[in-house]
Amino acid sequence: MRSRKFLNHNVETVPRLFRKVQPQDHYEWAMATLTNAKQMDPLVLTKSGIMVGLGETFDEVVEVMRDLAKCGVDILTVGQYLSPSKQHLPVERYYTPEEFDRIKEIGLNELGFKWVESGPLVRSSYRADQQVRELSKLNYITLR
Repeated sequence: MRSRKFLNHNVETVPRLFRKVQPQDHYEWAMATLTNAKQMDPLVLTKSGIMVGLGETFDEVVEVMRDLAKCGVDILTVGQYLSPSKQHLPVERYYTPEEFDRIKEIGLNELGFKWVESGPLVRSSYRADQQVRELSKLNYITLR
């Protein structure tokens, strides 16, 4: 089996809030990037992440997860948004540990992601080394 490549492209938020959070980007472009990566190389491992707490609903988060699953994304990270300063967007609400657990359960058991990290302190690079190690054991990738 050949070595696998990674592509990480974070969506960051739900479509309704996308222009507010990522004014230089478009939700559709993010999805196209992830879809095109899989079309160009079906063996590439794709990873994306979203932040919660910016005013989205739980159902909107699940819809983004569905969109990412349709794009063939393998690894999903979901973390709590924490405003770095008063000049940044404020936190609208904090998700509970149970909500993060439910997100992980939906991602793994209903949507088929190979790996989901979901928790208040999760960031895009959260446990990336463990993801690579564990997925390589499952023959998703080969380490050099």
